[in-house]
Amino acid sequence: MTSPKTLLSLSALFFFLLAVLSLSSADEAAVITKLANSLSPAPSDWTGADYCNWSGLNCDSSNRVTGINLNSKSLSGSLPSDLNQLTQLKSLSLQKNALSGSLPSLANLTSLEQIFLDSNNFTSIPSDFFVGLTNLQTLSLSDNPRLSPWTIPQDLTQSSSLGTLYASNANLVGSIPDFFSNFPNLQNLRLSYNNLTGSLPASFGSSEIQNLWLNNQLMGLSGTIDVLSAMTQLSQVWIQQNGFTGPIPDLSQCANLFDLQLRDNRFTGVVPPTLGSLPKLVNISLQNNKLQGPMPSFGNGVTVALGTTNSFCKSTPGPCDSQVTTLLEIAGAIGYPMNLAESWEGNDACQKWTFITCDPQGKNVTTINFGKQHFSGTISAAFANLSSLRVLYLNDNNLSGSIPDSLATLPNLQTLDVSNNNLSGQVPVFPSTVKLTSAGNLLLGKNTSSGGGGSGGTPGSGSNSTTPSGGSPGTSKGSSVSAGMVAGLVVALVVFIGVVLFVSYKCYVKKRHQRFGRVGSPEKAQDMVKIGMMGNSNGYGGVPSELHSQSSGDHGDMNIFEGGNVAISIQVLRQVTDNFSENNILGRGGFGVVYKGELHDGTKIAVKRMESVAMGNKGMNEFQAEIAVLTKVRHRHLVALLGYCINGNERLLVYEYMPQGTLSQHLFEKHGYPPLTWKQRVTIALDVARGVEYLHGLAQQSFIHRDLKPSNILLGDDMRAKVADFGLVKNAPDGGKYSLETRLAGTFGYLAPEYAETGRVTTKVDVYAYGVVLMEIITGRKALDETVPDERSQLVTWFRRVLINKENIPKAIDQTLEPDEETLESICKVAELAFHCTARDPLQRPDMGHAVNILGPLVEQWKPTCHEEEDNYGIDLHMSLPQALQRWQAAEGTSTLIHDLSNSRTHSSIPSEPFADTFHSMDCR
Repeated sequence: MTSPKTLLSLSALFFFLLAVLSLSSADEAAVITKLANSLSPAPSDWTGADYCNWSGLNCDSSNRVTGINLNSKSLSGSLPSDLNQLTQLKSLSLQKNALSGSLPSLANLTSLEQIFLDSNNFTSIPSDFFVGLTNLQTLSLSDNPRLSPWTIPQDLTQSSSLGTLYASNANLVGSIPDFFSNFPNLQNLRLSYNNLTGSLPASFGSSEIQNLWLNNQLMGLSGTIDVLSAMTQLSQVWIQQNGFTGPIPDLSQCANLFDLQLRDNRFTGVVPPTLGSLPKLVNISLQNNKLQGPMPSFGNGVTVALGTTNSFCKSTPGPCDSQVTTLLEIAGAIGYPMNLAESWEGNDACQKWTFITCDPQGKNVTTINFGKQHFSGTISAAFANLSSLRVLYLNDNNLSGSIPDSLATLPNLQTLDVSNNNLSGQVPVFPSTVKLTSAGNLLLGKNTSSGGGGSGGTPGSGSNSTTPSGGSPGTSKGSSVSAGMVAGLVVALVVFIGVVLFVSYKCYVKKRHQRFGRVGSPEKAQDMVKIGMMGNSNGYGGVPSELHSQSSGDHGDMNIFEGGNVAISIQVLRQVTDNFSENNILGRGGFGVVYKGELHDGTKIAVKRMESVAMGNKGMNEFQAEIAVLTKVRHRHLVALLGYCINGNERLLVYEYMPQGTLSQHLFEKHGYPPLTWKQRVTIALDVARGVEYLHGLAQQSFIHRDLKPSNILLGDDMRAKVADFGLVKNAPDGGKYSLETRLAGTFGYLAPEYAETGRVTTKVDVYAYGVVLMEIITGRKALDETVPDERSQLVTWFRRVLINKENIPKAIDQTLEPDEETLESICKVAELAFHCTARDPLQRPDMGHAVNILGPLVEQWKPTCHEEEDNYGIDLHMSLPQALQRWQAAEGTSTLIHDLSNSRTHSSIPSEPFADTFHSMDCR
């Protein structure tokens, strides 16, 4: 029988628990009330005291809130900071609204399992947001582009049950942390459209990730993707539009892989044959890389996009020439360097392959010069397969390992230089006819094993005797120490002498190189040109060949590349432009004259000769720093800057040459240039928009600032626009530092009202100038034309008046177009876009992402019918962005590909609200 005292204690405990629950309920009611007051508009039925009956709220039996589901309710406002007082909350679903402000801390919500906050306008994430979320399974923060830059926090490792992490288009920066072994249940990781940098973490290899989306990083992830070969659960991999390098690894263990997007990177090397035998593969893109070797072969039913920039030896599947196969194996041992991938094209190594020289008959490789290329890796034994090889230079690199014994079997080898590397091991015995140079390899020729000593020696039997480490009978401890000290002194002395000799040798080599290693020229030292041998994603690989041709002759006098650059005389540029002949002028601009040049190997370049300006040391340093940055930026819609020349006070810039001429030549000058069709014009307009959009993205990250001039929009062989003449913007309002804005500027930017009144250069000035380009494309008229009456001389003013009445458009367009009804409809849409781009108020102008959205569907109308020419399952030049978005969304919600996405809504370029309110950066995704 329970005593009265016990009953009293139990009653007290009951009332205490009841009071605690009542207090918790009161606290939760206060939080829910704050939430209701912060939302605009709050759900219409959020009235009354019993919030557990409100729509979108779920409670347990004790009236504790367990779920908030307000998905797609057109809500704005913000979230209360004390949301984490809802301690029993399991699910928070607020996606697809317009919520803004800082996210509240969700720290220590140990019951929380699902968080959906994607597609909102949140501005920041508190530092303790991820603390204590020990039961979290799904987290989605995607499409919050207004978030302040943030990194993936270490606190996330407390969520060991995490299965899905989405944070694409959420302004993530920094590297991907190496902690994914902490998530044994993680299957979906989507971090696309951010600014993540660095390499893939090694812990990916021990994860269970099935769907990996890391595509379209602003600056680009880098390094190799070798870790993917260990991710055996992979089914979908999107890593396109990054900066990954090296070869594609063997993915044969990824038996579930059905979709692999590798396009728009910097992959080199041979495509693994096992890639074509993956049992579930249905979609793969490899275009816009520099892959080599045999053309890959895939089974029936696999959608393949190879593009035109890869360097496969043949246009059809099948083995390469034996010498090509050998050279690619040699390149594989040093990681398939990009400068080899860009110039080693075709199936004949004797056809202008960089660093390769053949016999007079052009049949067999006789010389390979890899000297001073900063190559790392090992020396391939495959060199022995080149039986005609006579000269092999591998000097001044970072090669490691040993010299393969097979090199000593080469029957015609005369010269082998492996000096100044990190080679080790024994040197093979070469015939006396081989001149071997191996200085500068401190471990070469030495036995690096821990064992030592001769067999059969006895203590004290001579200088070559070896005493076992444990001592030997008859040897005192004192004598052993003494011998060790002597040995140590001897070793130290030998090392010291070796270092002195090595330093002396390097100084000698450097002086000798300075004296003999440059192309002879009577010009002063300042009249030297540095042409950056940076990777060129556009596929123009001729300059390396030309610079290599400058290096012919005796090895001691060869002009070897240093740090990716080579110094040559100004005389070289004079020679290739016929001493800057008037006959080679491509165009004139405000910054100088552009000349066409042809190198000795037939490669064409464009040389801009800028007018002379006085420049001190500080200005010279800035100029060189700018060029160093510009030569590293590559984009397929931007003409590559190959290098520069400093000739006294004169500056010369070297670009890749665009053989189709300038846009203005096709539109206005017509000197033998055929008129552009509307298909060509609208494609050019789209590609220019994509190029400028890319540069604006860089500027938003305060990385680099461009100066684009519409007069220098050039056309490539495939009629895809390239934008030339871009540079860092100086003299910014902040006191001379580089501006945070970019500009199309130059030729048309000054026409923008805010530029004319205040001199401000912003991305909106670029948009205005882009609108002028669109008007020129539509009308075939120049932006300023003094040969016509005043009321028509200024294109923008006149054309905007025309657009007031759409019936006037057919009379204003370029008469060479002769449009049919469908084409005229397309022209009207571009005209509307041009109208808004040239609005007087900058806030009424769209961003370049909107221009891409409008023009994409118009180019879609002319999508190639040839299957091989299409970029499949991703953004490309023939797919509208709405279609691509539809594919992404479909792929995220299903494990199969969506094959028929041809139906998309018609776009109008006229929004219902001002552009400043209706178009954001996410429009360009």
